[in-house]
Amino acid sequence: MNITDDTKKKMQQAIEHLKTEYRSLRTNRVNPSMLDEVKVEVYGSDMSIKALGTLTVQDRQLIVTPFDPSTASLIAKAVQASQLNLNAIAEGGTVRIPVPPLNQELRKDIAKMAKQKTESAKIAVREIRRKMNELVKKQKTDGQIAEDEMKKLEKKIQDLTDEHCKILDGLFTEKEKEILTI
Repeated sequence: MNITDDTKKKMQQAIEHLKTEYRSLRTNRVNPSMLDEVKVEVYGSDMSIKALGTLTVQDRQLIVTPFDPSTASLIAKAVQASQLNLNAIAEGGTVRIPVPPLNQELRKDIAKMAKQKTESAKIAVREIRRKMNELVKKQKTDGQIAEDEMKKLEKKIQDLTDEHCKILDGLFTEKEKEILTI
């Protein structure tokens, strides 16, 4: 695989990772993926809620039906301990998680979290650029490529970096709009 394809692939992975991170942020819609980042300590290890039961949306609440009903209280505790500010209620063999509408202050906080995640993704893209530029320079010093080829590759890598940073900015703008919309 050549350097530009490798660079593009790695930068695309950074974008996909950001999209996954965005799914865990609360928006005005109730979404089961809000609980993707919540880990429950059960059976001696940390497990995701999806691995422990089924998630459904009913009105403005999430319903978790654990495969093992004895884990319901552990799931409720894990949700309450998370940074989602949700209050889970264990009832019999299920867990109800009412999701109240977001107020403006909470929306702004979530938008800030989205901005931080976007900046982390941009840093990852720039780190990929740095590593690839080092690889190109190493190939030049080893005599594998000529000076003009090195300059062309560095320019292509920079163009890819700029392109992917614009994509990240666009994703953030879209997500911020979704978060701040009432």
